[in-house]
Amino acid sequence: MTDYFDLSGKMALVTGGSRGLGFEIAKAFAEQGADILVVSRKIDACEKAAEEIAKLGRRAAAYACHVAEWDALDDLVAFAYGKFGRVDILVNNAGIAPVAPSSLEINEALFDKTMNVNLKGPFRLSALIGSRMAAGDGGNIINISSMGAVRPKPQFSVYAAAKAGLNTITTAFALEYGPKVRVNGIMAGPFWTDISKSWREEKDRTTTSAAGRIGRPHEIVTSALYLASDNSSYTTGTIIRLDGCEE
Repeated sequence: MTDYFDLSGKMALVTGGSRGLGFEIAKAFAEQGADILVVSRKIDACEKAAEEIAKLGRRAAAYACHVAEWDALDDLVAFAYGKFGRVDILVNNAGIAPVAPSSLEINEALFDKTMNVNLKGPFRLSALIGSRMAAGDGGNIINISSMGAVRPKPQFSVYAAAKAGLNTITTAFALEYGPKVRVNGIMAGPFWTDISKSWREEKDRTTTSAAGRIGRPHEIVTSALYLASDNSSYTTGTIIRLDGCEE
């Protein structure tokens, strides 16, 4: 049977790749043959994740970077191309989702941090790597968005706005760098990961979604694999809704 998700010979850079959905995606890409660069703010967490991925028989490297810092992304890209010679798949997964009791209580520093991590960083990194992909052999960019982008609530309005912006630039980059570069997004609902320990069990039990539960990591992994594989070659500028059909 044809392996529709084969990523042999590909190299993937995954931000926020040391834990949660980012780590699950990075590990799944490695299982399908890709080499991986794990990126997050803490080098020890990156190295631990890279060690786990290397056990799958793939090349794996770790790099500490705060994606909110514009100039730091130039160094990240230089490291990626220096280490691997190429980037075929970029997964913009790093994000933060702070909540506040009211909009009035959101200060400027928190506003800027939320926008910078969730929108500015992916924008700049997509520009740096997407332009190289377009000038070379092409590639794929996958943006991990949130259902908050289309279902905002007052306590996380800034996060929702940033993710809505991420959806918008997904389309813009698809148009700018196509046809050689495909750019897509996954608009995720709640998932059961190590990051969601404080609320996952209650949400799993009380959700009113059509699926009757929150998502499991392998259920976002298959969507990411689809978007990364060559067999999704006609899919670009698309945002996949992945929330179990929440009300």
